[in-house]
Amino acid sequence: MILLLDTHVFLWWDSNHHALLPAIRAAIADAANRVVVSAGSVWEIAIKRRLGKLSFEGSPTAAIAANGFEALPILPMDAEQAGELAWAHADPFDRLLVAQARRISATLITADSTLRDYGGVPVMWAR
Repeated sequence: MILLLDTHVFLWWDSNHHALLPAIRAAIADAANRVVVSAGSVWEIAIKRRLGKLSFEGSPTAAIAANGFEALPILPMDAEQAGELAWAHADPFDRLLVAQARRISATLITADSTLRDYGGVPVMWAR
């Protein structure tokens, strides 16, 4: 199974935060699963860190590798599809993740209930 981590899920995993359900921790740790983190999440972390809305030490790219995850690049088709998705959810990073999950047939792991509005993407709830 391919698991695409939402930005907050990646941050929780990286900081060993208690918010993640044990079943989600097990799925992420399962070597049979391919775990990916979007370049969009790296961008989101960089922006929020710069704005002072997020404290994250070091490089998110290095943290992806250190956790044994795969960095998922943003393709032009991802950006195009994200722009075409319904704007019921205003967060462009989340729409990008939905587009990427569709492209690679991934399950999106998130705690964001507003992502239920996007059909066609299987979701695992992080907490």
